Amino acid sequence: MPDERENHSIPAAHVLQLAEVVARWGITADELFDGLDLDVKRLEEPLERVSLPLLDRLAVRARTLTREPALGVYLGMQMRVSAHGYLGFAAMTSSTVREALEIALRFAPTRTSAIVLRLHVDGDISSLVIDERVPLGAAQDIIILALMVGIEQIASALTGKHIEGSADVTFPRPDDFERFDEIARGRIRFDQPVNQLLFPSSMLDLPIVLADPVARRLAQEQCERELDALGHRGNLAARVRALVPRPDGGFHSLEEIAAMVHVSPRTLKRKLADQGTGFSELLEQQQRERALMLLRSPELSLENIAERVGYSDVANFTRAFRRWTGLTPGAYRRAATKPAREGA
Repeated sequence: MPDERENHSIPAAHVLQLAEVVARWGITADELFDGLDLDVKRLEEPLERVSLPLLDRLAVRARTLTREPALGVYLGMQMRVSAHGYLGFAAMTSSTVREALEIALRFAPTRTSAIVLRLHVDGDISSLVIDERVPLGAAQDIIILALMVGIEQIASALTGKHIEGSADVTFPRPDDFERFDEIARGRIRFDQPVNQLLFPSSMLDLPIVLADPVARRLAQEQCERELDALGHRGNLAARVRALVPRPDGGFHSLEEIAAMVHVSPRTLKRKLADQGTGFSELLEQQQRERALMLLRSPELSLENIAERVGYSDVANFTRAFRRWTGLTPGAYRRAATKPAREGA
């Protein structure tokens, strides 16, 4: 069977960054790329991309050569906003962290279609979900750890402030990860239901030190052109997914979203089905992610959380949550509120 992941790729610039990282172990780019049909000169082309299956093989080779189980941490520490092209330039010239994240969410497909970013904001707590659209395979921990560490590094550089927060990841704890305790400070929790960065909502209002509205608008226009060129305008499911949450909390109904996209509810259902999904599936995804975020706030009652994620009572919420995670909300909360080193 064809590998669906062949349809997904990442910019070659990130492969060059990986080559820079493994050079710390004395490994040359030729050694890293041996047998993988990769050429350094070709990778230097701005529009060059690498398929996900090839990245998978590259990740296995890099880990084998370096014998480093947590290679993603090193990659994330080296991540620069400039590596993200016009998207990075638009983010670094935004006025606030909120605006930078909104740009990142909107134009993430220009970097890769393998991952979807979603931002949840509810009261004092926010989360940035990193959702794998397709399995990342052997490259999963490298990509997710690099993204999470890199986002924190970039946010700190752009704001001039230390970014507080924690992270959940779906994969197991890499061997000997205690070496990174000074960096992670016990804030990464492994084997969790979702990949997410959790942080205080107040950080969304931090100003960007290089804010430049004119430069941001020019970079954003280029991102729009890239999005068009990649054909992502026609992805109705992605548009509906972004419209499901209400800005003031709660979720829009099917009828409300149909009106927003100027079709009838029946037509919206049909078009979503043509894209292999449905409104209920998209809504439940958002409810699940918001519940996982809110359960990290011990001051919120289960009744309050159930209401915020759209359930009329705790019993219905508990049944849904058990179906999503295999745990009751209370059991998940008890595990999630332990110090991360205990829960890892």
